[in-house]
Amino acid sequence: MDIQRSILIVALAIVSYIMVLKWNEDYGQPQLPPPAVASTAAPALPTDSTPASQTQADVPVAGNQANEPATAAAVAPSKQLIQVQTDVLKLAIDPQGGDVVQLALPQYPRSLQNRDVPFALFDNGSERTYVAQSGLTGANGPDARSSGRPLYSSEKTQFQLTDGQDQLVVELKFSEAGVDYVKRFSFKRGQYDFTVSHRIDNHSAQPWSGNLFAQLKRDASGDPSQTSATGMATYLGAALWTADEPYKKVAMKDMDGKNLRETVQGGWVAWLQHYFVTAWVPAKDDTNQVATRKDSQGNYIIGFTGPALNVPAGASAETSATLYAGPKSQGKLKELSPGLELTVDYGFLWFIAQPIFWLLQHIHSLLGNWGWSIIALTVLIKLAFFPLSAASYKSMARMRAVAPKLQALKEQYGDDRQKMSQGMMELYKKEKINPLGGCLPILVQMPVFLALYWTLLESVEIRQAPWLGWIVDLSIKDPYFILPIIMGATMFFQQTLNPTPPDPMQAKVMKLMPIIFTFFFLWFPAGLVLYWVVNNVLSIAQQWYITRQIERAAQA
Repeated sequence: MDIQRSILIVALAIVSYIMVLKWNEDYGQPQLPPPAVASTAAPALPTDSTPASQTQADVPVAGNQANEPATAAAVAPSKQLIQVQTDVLKLAIDPQGGDVVQLALPQYPRSLQNRDVPFALFDNGSERTYVAQSGLTGANGPDARSSGRPLYSSEKTQFQLTDGQDQLVVELKFSEAGVDYVKRFSFKRGQYDFTVSHRIDNHSAQPWSGNLFAQLKRDASGDPSQTSATGMATYLGAALWTADEPYKKVAMKDMDGKNLRETVQGGWVAWLQHYFVTAWVPAKDDTNQVATRKDSQGNYIIGFTGPALNVPAGASAETSATLYAGPKSQGKLKELSPGLELTVDYGFLWFIAQPIFWLLQHIHSLLGNWGWSIIALTVLIKLAFFPLSAASYKSMARMRAVAPKLQALKEQYGDDRQKMSQGMMELYKKEKINPLGGCLPILVQMPVFLALYWTLLESVEIRQAPWLGWIVDLSIKDPYFILPIIMGATMFFQQTLNPTPPDPMQAKVMKLMPIIFTFFFLWFPAGLVLYWVVNNVLSIAQQWYITRQIERAAQA
């Protein structure tokens, strides 16, 4: 009978495993958005019948805007998107306004199954709206005209950073009413940040006045880089720097309720998603007006408007800002502007997660593999908590040793719970046992576990990082659920070393814990499950050794 039961349990386990694999194949894979199709055509240009409010919807109001109609440009510019490619960026600039409307990251594949398709950060197509805008508004700003934003011209529509070239400059030009405008994009090899500058050459007889504005516009679509299936999604929304808060979140629901307005010196405005961030960084000495709003199309906008720039007749002036569009690389972000590295959001346990990531990085610099680095990190964490864990395991070993005495008390008092509890407390006191001591290892590990969870979830370095064999991406779940099953098995084996709870119901719950945890861990990032497996194995070894020592001492 026992053999038949064992065979049925094994068969049920195998069938359940196959069913979970099949379910994961059909429904458990992350739904990636269709890849953005690069287009060379710019959006339709405004006509004479286009309402002025529509052409100016994206431009913030600054100062004393006259919004006078502009004269036609002398040279008819191209209506095609201007394609720019560096070693780390592939983007498209719309000559209407000079906005960055498409941007992909060649160094970061869209997925492991689409290694030749770069991840698209910006897009202005039918699937998603996410663009970086900038221009000149204010009294004489060309972007504040009632006839719409300026249509720039460029020497060509294709620019590429060639081998041996460290810098690439793309210039867009526009002229009206005796004033020449040059919008310049300056790229550097290996850099995800680039400078966007505006030069004003005032050849007219009147003084010119305007304000630089820069903003990020995004719709309410989901995060295309989100890979977690655990229900704990990373933050998708805007953020900014203020003197009081170096990292202030502004969620989309906040923009639904009201518009934010802040006066900030320097700082930055950003839009965050999983693994990637885009940010406008103005000059650190400028006093800017930071604002958020929601437009009539349902898009969310965060940006800044700079101080008034006055250019006398016959004079020239230039103003600029830096745009970062790329991975959440803490070192680079910190260099760009104070507080920008906080967009790598580790949650409320950031003070634990930051040193964990620092240590993990240093281990990786030695081992060169993130999987082995996680294992080495686990060993170091276990060593750090060794004395506390040892005290807890000794307490559990003593409880295991007095288990026969507890059983005798149960038989003596039967269903009299009050006398049973009194007898247990007297026994614990006599044997110098802390009944709560066995909970300490879990309580100590939980903050570290949660901090490591957010570290692995937020760190772009772990994205698509392989370990060995079937684990080709530590940032997503184990495709065959082997690590979660091993984790459940180690958890079950560890329970055999613990004393059996005197309460039958509690004992049944404890037996179910490995199954429950295995189910929960099926969709956790493989790197996190790897940490838990190694931690369990080390705990088993430590607990087994301590238990054997105490049992031998009791027999002596």
